[in-house]
Amino acid sequence: MARGIFNSPVVRWVNSAAVGLTRVPVLGRLVGDNVVVIRYQGRRSGQTFETPVSVRRDGDQATIHVMAPDNKNWWRNFLGEGGPITFLNLDGRERTGHAVAHRDAEGKVAVTVQLDAP
Repeated sequence: MARGIFNSPVVRWVNSAAVGLTRVPVLGRLVGDNVVVIRYQGRRSGQTFETPVSVRRDGDQATIHVMAPDNKNWWRNFLGEGGPITFLNLDGRERTGHAVAHRDAEGKVAVTVQLDAP
């Protein structure tokens, strides 16, 4: 797929719709327990962003596997030392943590989040 597709108005609309659905009490559960909205601050711009992601939990750690990472930029904010991240509705409440992105030898990207104590 071309890089521009992921930055298109249609994709932005779909992401905005998904973010909205996760905030509706009944519909949020239908979207799925593994789909949550993250909030983070852009390293260069300083702007705050929100985007829906699929997350897997293992105790006080969460992992986000980034699909088509070369076509997305958000995860790059967590390279190196990583940075703060907020899950807007994880376990039914807002949870914060420290996220670090890793790219493996095959080019797959995972963002590992160490959750702060509730």
